[in-house]
Amino acid sequence: MPDERAPHLNRRDFGKLAGAASLAVAMPGGAAAAAPDSAAIIAGKKSGLIIHNAKLGVMETPLTELRKYAHTPKEILFNRLHYPHQGKASWYATCSPPSAEMVNNWVLRVDGLVQRPRDVKIADLAKMPQVKRVSVLQCAGNGRAFFAGKQKVAGGQWHNGGMGNVEWEGVELRPFLASLKMNPGKAATWLTAEGWDQPATPVGSDFAKSYHLNDPALDHAILALKMNGEPIPATNGGPVRLIIPGYYGNMNVKMVTNLLFAAAESPSAFQSMGYRVPKGPVEPGKFGRNDYTHENSVPTYGHKIKSVIFSPLPEDRPKAGSVEIAGVAFNDGMSKITKVEVSVDGGKTWHSATITPAESPWAWHHWSLKTKLRNGKNVLISRAMDAKGESQPLDGLTRWNPRGYEWNGADRVEVTV
Repeated sequence: MPDERAPHLNRRDFGKLAGAASLAVAMPGGAAAAAPDSAAIIAGKKSGLIIHNAKLGVMETPLTELRKYAHTPKEILFNRLHYPHQGKASWYATCSPPSAEMVNNWVLRVDGLVQRPRDVKIADLAKMPQVKRVSVLQCAGNGRAFFAGKQKVAGGQWHNGGMGNVEWEGVELRPFLASLKMNPGKAATWLTAEGWDQPATPVGSDFAKSYHLNDPALDHAILALKMNGEPIPATNGGPVRLIIPGYYGNMNVKMVTNLLFAAAESPSAFQSMGYRVPKGPVEPGKFGRNDYTHENSVPTYGHKIKSVIFSPLPEDRPKAGSVEIAGVAFNDGMSKITKVEVSVDGGKTWHSATITPAESPWAWHHWSLKTKLRNGKNVLISRAMDAKGESQPLDGLTRWNPRGYEWNGADRVEVTV
């Protein structure tokens, strides 16, 4: 097992010590073994999650599991690691809480364009006032598979299970930074968060994301120490994770080791090239995966408004007659969700669903509609709207992009009665 005093080692040296073992297993005669189950890839995960990349521990949650819980348990929450891990033997790939040794030795460095850099330990954060945030955690690639309606894009072919509704608990970011009295200079206009994640090769890019200090989303951000009331497992970002409610998962940096005040965005490939979307519509073949610049694209910051149908699903095999259609809706929390419309005839007619008050502006908004289904095939569609006038496009392909990010087309489910 790797040395869990990772933050006190050189990050790249520790990466060499930890290694990066593929989970593919050779069978006698050279045949490849069957893909491992989710429980074999991430220790503590429930069996049966949908695997997109075993080596990187990328998996999503079946909607039949996701719909069972108000707060998505760690055992079924989707997983996205950016670098290879060592499977069940690695602290990096387990649902278990971080060890006491790791927690005691973890250091968060606050540095950059400041007069007085600071090192903060987990014990220091734990002594500060704690607040809770219930927010949707969603992979920016959630729904990527649906872009294949125009042209399939590379990457894990997520459907709608790359999300969860999670309760986080930790220290409010802005008061924490102010309490350190580091006196950042006027040139410091950006805050960059760096995670412990290490590239597989020395020439790879460290994981870092940047946020403008005037971004109102930072007013609600926390340095989270708990997830659903328990210490955060490393695979979900522990022992400390930056949580910015309403932002896509990659912007909620895992295993935070550094917070840097800076005059510009991080040069990390994950900020400058990865996790970005074009500013305007693009077409396949006319905008490539490596054509992203600061001028023609923006990072995947706040969630696009979205709704997802949880029931009935095709496997529910509903009967003709009265039925309740139910699901969730959410956005970046900056504007109230005012309406969810549902169609049972492929969009010919629409009905307003009842929306249950949400736990927070960034949480799932549960909705439901009692209606009737006819014998044969029924095409169910849901679309959400907010007070700013934002709504899900009926044709999500209008936002096609070569990395397949930020899908928010109206959700469609076909059920046969």
